[in-house]
Formats: sequence, C-alpha cells, structure tokens
Amino acid sequence: MSARIRRTGRAGGLAPTVDEIAALTDQAFQNLPAEFRALCGDLIVRVEDFADEETLEELGCESPFELLGLFRGIGLAHASVTHPSPQPNMVFLYRRPILDYWAEHDETLMAIVTHVLVHEIGHHFGLSDDDIMRIEAEADPDGGATVQ
Repeated sequence: MSARIRRTGRAGGLAPTVDEIAALTDQAFQNLPAEFRALCGDLIVRVEDFADEETLEELGCESPFELLGLFRGIGLAHASVTHPSPQPNMVFLYRRPILDYWAEHDETLMAIVTHVLVHEIGHHFGLSDDDIMRIEAEADPDGGATVQ
C-alpha cells in the first residue's frame, strides 16, 4: 500500500489512483489462499474508473456508481473444452464507485477491494450472487458482508 493511501485517508488529500487501487487489488489477490488463487488460472483482473456505457446499459444501472465490480467471461462451471470462450475471463474493479462506497462506510479500503475482488472471482467459479452472499454470511459471524 502506498504511503499516500495511508496518509490521506478520507479527510482531505488525493484519492487513490487507478494504479494504487490496482496495487491494493494485487495485494488482496496475493492474500487469498494459494488453492483459491490456483483455481483462478489465467483470470485477468483490471481496475478502471467506471464501467463503460454499454456495460451500464446492459446491466440496467441508472448510475455508474452502482457497479463496484464485474466478472466478464464464462464461469468455470460453464466452460467447455469444445466451446472455449472467445475472450479471456476478466474481473473488473471500478475505482470511483469503490471510493464512493469507502467514503460512505466505516470499512477499510482494503476490505472493500478484497470483498469486491472475491465476489467477482466467485462469479468466475460459476457462483450466483445468492451463492456468494450465502457463503459470505456463513463465513461472517455478524451475518454477512455489507458490500453489495
């Protein structure tokens, strides 16, 4: 984590850049269990400011701040050797909505980035939102994560 992220926090200073959020994302990925990382294979993870207009329209988002992350591709549960995906599987984390969420909640930026990353990797594994929320609730003694 860069010194600027630690120093600036929420009150004043510059917001973390795309590259700084990408560094947090890399750190979050490296903190995952090795078996979990190995199952990710050639999954590509990218950080961008916002989802593009086409994606927002496709998902019915009224605001670009609604979408913190997205999995694009064919989940492992649906992949087929005879019908390979024409595009690589990708996870996107969206910096501006993540920062907006961070500014409004008491969670650390690292916790939010980790949650969004794990949630989207869950889709790579072929899990639905309901499956992911159930797993998170079972893992969290307080009844589930707050980031949606």
